[in-house]
Amino acid sequence: MKYVLIIGAKSELGMELASVYAKNNYNLYLAGRSIEKIQSQSEILEKQNNNKVILCELDVTDVNSHKDFYDSLKIKPIGIIYVAGYYPDQNKALLNWEETSNAININYVGALSLLNLAVIEFQESQKGFIVGITSVAGLRGRGKNYIYGSTKAAFIAYLNGLRNSLTKYNVNILTVIPGFIKTKKSMQTNLPKFLFTNPKALAINIFDSQQANRGIIYSAFIWRVIMLIIKIIPDFIFKRMSI
Repeated sequence: MKYVLIIGAKSELGMELASVYAKNNYNLYLAGRSIEKIQSQSEILEKQNNNKVILCELDVTDVNSHKDFYDSLKIKPIGIIYVAGYYPDQNKALLNWEETSNAININYVGALSLLNLAVIEFQESQKGFIVGITSVAGLRGRGKNYIYGSTKAAFIAYLNGLRNSLTKYNVNILTVIPGFIKTKKSMQTNLPKFLFTNPKALAINIFDSQQANRGIIYSAFIWRVIMLIIKIIPDFIFKRMSI
């Protein structure tokens, strides 16, 4: 019985990932806070796919509870997908440490605390996979979101290091670098629609890429081109740009 643990499963992307993996014969641990809110969706997944879907209450910011949480999983997962994320209000974060702390703890510290628990097990069994949802914001610090971007940059570095360390043990590490993901809130902006990716399409892309043992994917693909350009802009020019 193959189980996948999805952390941050209540999000739109989390539920789309649950649907894709369920359809492909994986059992699921769906973890997050107030996870009972997706009880009905989890029951539908079970009935449609004839598999097991187990809801797990989890606070990614409570690192002291993580070992007990992982130990409570009777059948350890073959893969872990970390979807949880927090986008802080940067102006508020400059005045309120709690806002900054939430971003650091959810986007980076909580991720490492949980994923580290599986790393040794995957290494010893020489199988498994980890998928981390990061952001193009982590590829170069920008004036408008450098607090958020710094947490994603740290997560990207962690995943890259894991890939380098665990490839020889047949453990796949997939770094997902999306631009904007379509949500009710994000679609209220005036940004061009081609910069956005649909959660369902992204979930399918993640599954296909993970199954193919790819290391890094961008979504939408145009972001690979955009970030290549942004990364080569000289600093004396970049620091004067309002982006």
